[in-house]
Amino acid sequence: MRQPVVLDVDGSVGAIARRIVLPLREWEEGVRFGCSVTQLRRFAVAIGDALPRDHGTVFLGSGDFHHLTWPLVERVPGTEGFQVVVLDNHPDNMRFPFGVHCGSWVRRVAMMPRVSHVHVIGITSSDIGRGHAWENYLGPLRAGKLTYWSSGVDVGWARRLGIGKAFRTFASSGAMVDAFVDMQAASTEPVYLSIDKDAYAPDVAMTNWDQGTLSEEGGAAIVGSVAGRVLASDVTGEISRYRYKTWWKRRLSAMDGQETIDPVRLCEWQAQQHALNVRLLSLIHR
Repeated sequence: MRQPVVLDVDGSVGAIARRIVLPLREWEEGVRFGCSVTQLRRFAVAIGDALPRDHGTVFLGSGDFHHLTWPLVERVPGTEGFQVVVLDNHPDNMRFPFGVHCGSWVRRVAMMPRVSHVHVIGITSSDIGRGHAWENYLGPLRAGKLTYWSSGVDVGWARRLGIGKAFRTFASSGAMVDAFVDMQAASTEPVYLSIDKDAYAPDVAMTNWDQGTLSEEGGAAIVGSVAGRVLASDVTGEISRYRYKTWWKRRLSAMDGQETIDPVRLCEWQAQQHALNVRLLSLIHR
């Protein structure tokens, strides 16, 4: 197994065996939740020299850092095309006028020439419902480069706009997983895999975002459906406490409905997260 890498921006990732740790706490205020594209580029340069070219799964810390997936996808070696498979309770394809943030990075990745398609699977969030339709970037959906896989969300508005094919909606999480696994069975294309643990039900892994209904078995089936084709991968969705110094980050994160973290139970939840990380590593690299 290639050595896993921890981008230690928030101190939330446990002691994974054989890990390479990049100390990056000085970047937390600047890149957490969101930042300018220029600042993210500077961050990418900062980690670029320290990251070995041939490394294993990258752990990003809190789901507040999921936009760090974008520069990692850009680093995928080779020239061949690949698909990006994202486990997430949110589409991460929402409008953000100030640069890029943890809920807007998917559009950037979908625009990359080498990326043939992005699948975001595990969505139960109302972010893809009619009330938030205007917030979604429609370009990659219309271009056929992005598919939302969801359960329990009314997405009828998408059919009325002529982009219904980009929305695979199911009555249950299990039905969604089965359909995705069947689709991947016919594919030989390489994959970049990104796992945000907020796709899981809270009893699997508690995060500080609203969570989906995916079981651990369902997640394992999704990962198993792309096994042997994973070029690179990352895991996010750890739980950590932080108070922003920047007022607009405090405001926007509150508007996004992030859950208040119980300091008494934080260690318990982080232990739960760590145990899941170890199991995910064995699945990704089997």
